[in-house]
Amino acid sequence: MSISKILTLFCTVSAVIILTAVQSLAGAWTMPAGTFYDRFTFNFYYAGKNFNESGNRENMPFNGDFTDINLNNYLEYGITDRFTLINSMYFKHIEREDDYRAEKTYGIGDIDLGVRAKLAEGSLGILSLQGLVKIPAAYDRHDSLPLGNGQYDLEWRLLYGRSLWPLIPGYYNFELGYRVRFEAPADEFRYLLEIGSDFTDNIYGRVKLDGIKSMNNGNSTDSSDNPTTTNNFDLGKLDVTLGYKLTKALKLEAGYTPALYGWHTSAGSTYSLSLSFQTN
Repeated sequence: MSISKILTLFCTVSAVIILTAVQSLAGAWTMPAGTFYDRFTFNFYYAGKNFNESGNRENMPFNGDFTDINLNNYLEYGITDRFTLINSMYFKHIEREDDYRAEKTYGIGDIDLGVRAKLAEGSLGILSLQGLVKIPAAYDRHDSLPLGNGQYDLEWRLLYGRSLWPLIPGYYNFELGYRVRFEAPADEFRYLLEIGSDFTDNIYGRVKLDGIKSMNNGNSTDSSDNPTTTNNFDLGKLDVTLGYKLTKALKLEAGYTPALYGWHTSAGSTYSLSLSFQTN
């Protein structure tokens, strides 16, 4: 990539961060015009097993394991009541080790930029459409242990959410999406089911089933040692989060995300700690 393209990308991402550095509504909901949301998360991912070609768990070759320690900043900004700007960035330190070698890589991973648009809202809930592009320009795709698969993705996602009030102080959310992955990797069908609720005035929680289904239209040969960036894979994860409202705007969350099922990818779990802030 040329210097001019790198500078353009840096300026674009920096502008998004500056705009959105200020509890987000879940899933399909858009941010009110002029409001900000920022969630800063520390993630620790560890895997000592893979999902094999039959979908069963097996030890990584040569007693290997893989760790991904990363910091994520997820940002939303309400451009209008109907349109929300989205940005997500990771700073990663990944490591793969076995009986014969050890590899490490660190730096900025894939960058997501997107927009969520509210299509309709009423007594039956809210329906939104989200478009997203994944940008892999901040790392070297030719590293033996790269931070990502080094190619662009485009995703369209339909989101539906509905409040459970007055039954309970909660909500549910359902999402369906299709991700086009250019070059060697296969396209993906994506799905998510989420439910969340307040337990007390200050304590809340949510549970998500987050899934990826490969379209099996990619190159079956993988070119790196990163087990989370294979060209064709299925993966289903359970995301369990418990949160505490420090103030009306500031919230602390702890999360646990184990892999439930999969095919041709690592079978690990993520432990997370987040701090989020949202303007009124």
